[in-house]
Amino acid sequence: MIAASVEDRALTLGRDGVELWAGAASGHLPAIIQAVASQPADHAGIRLTGIPALNDLLNARGAIGALVARHLGPAARPVRMILFDKSAATNWALGWHQDRTIVVRNRSEVPGFGPWTIKAGMLHVAPPIDLLERMMTIRIHLDPVLGTNAPLLVAPGSHRLGKVAEDDIATAVARLGAVVACLAAAGDVWAYATPILHASDASGEPRRRRVLQVDYAAEELPGGLEWLGI
Repeated sequence: MIAASVEDRALTLGRDGVELWAGAASGHLPAIIQAVASQPADHAGIRLTGIPALNDLLNARGAIGALVARHLGPAARPVRMILFDKSAATNWALGWHQDRTIVVRNRSEVPGFGPWTIKAGMLHVAPPIDLLERMMTIRIHLDPVLGTNAPLLVAPGSHRLGKVAEDDIATAVARLGAVVACLAAAGDVWAYATPILHASDASGEPRRRRVLQVDYAAEELPGGLEWLGI
């Protein structure tokens, strides 16, 4: 597998499924940090909802949400939000995978949707892959991420592979031939196609690495299902 530096070439959402928006959240970091300050620091991932200050910033009219709307259109809206707080105390690793679930308000048996799970009291379901392919995910970096501090790893181009079976993921990453480490300064935003293959190692030099991850969609759900939103 060939490791590619983000400086090797400019990554784009259209071609690679991943793109860096350098400094896009820099002017809003104090407000974001204050909005999540009450969250516990000893959890790997905290699913968030009901924080008005973040909704104002992340909706399609907000300073950050408007950047997403350029790609998904004016109907873009945040539909799931997770705070990752990696540190020496919570230094986890995640193997290569695709994000395959969405959060909804209600359960309705709709063809193609399932299985169902409950995480942090929120109803999750796996939708058809083509719905995920029309979504976008952003990661707002509240702290710097160096190469030694467990940056997100992505396989450019893997967003075009559809749903990849678990047993085929390692082969798919190897076949694509490059892995990008998403290094970041505080205030940077990485955007990627939601089903892109990605991973994260444990930190070799643990230091606090907070990331606010937000999924976006620009369509209603079928069959009476409703996005939970943020």
